[in-house]
Amino acid sequence: MPLDSRPVGRRERNKQEKLDRITAAARELFSERGVEEVTTQEIADKADIGAGTLFLYAKSKGELLLLVQNSLYADALARGRSAAENLSDPLDAVMAIVRQVVECNRKQVDNGRTYLREIVFGDPEEPHHRDALSLTVQTETAIAEVLQRNQRITSNDAATLAHIISAIMFVSMAATINRTNPTDAIVEEIKHQVRVLLAH
Repeated sequence: MPLDSRPVGRRERNKQEKLDRITAAARELFSERGVEEVTTQEIADKADIGAGTLFLYAKSKGELLLLVQNSLYADALARGRSAAENLSDPLDAVMAIVRQVVECNRKQVDNGRTYLREIVFGDPEEPHHRDALSLTVQTETAIAEVLQRNQRITSNDAATLAHIISAIMFVSMAATINRTNPTDAIVEEIKHQVRVLLAH
């Protein structure tokens, strides 16, 4: 019997159900009050599990935020890729991806800023942190693919440009000066920088 066609055992189902409850509880509480105002005990109570059990799934509140935000980020990236497919202009296509990521990050500004901090400074050995880093790589890959529509841009240059664009996006989202700025203003700031970058 092939490995992937085996039925999922009761233990695995129970683990997944607990993880789903933890994710739903953390998402709701973080969305309502922000990550800084929520305790891990509150998340455990809402998920109807013990605090000790919670830490088997995420070792810190930062990891819980990564768990929650990663799924939202993945959805945003999928929407951005889909929107970029039908746009012929490379700048417009890049910005279709960027806009979705920025909008996702700005739904709850403090959570978004904390998420970025966790990606940069978190423990890369933790699984949810690894998933977040993988999403940043996927974002750069999506941007690089769009840039390679321009036959003058080599795959190496596209990868480098995508890395720079990703850095511009991260800094713009995380910058304290942009904390109260609307999403459209941040997207325009990024677009201006990307336009200049692609012009050279």
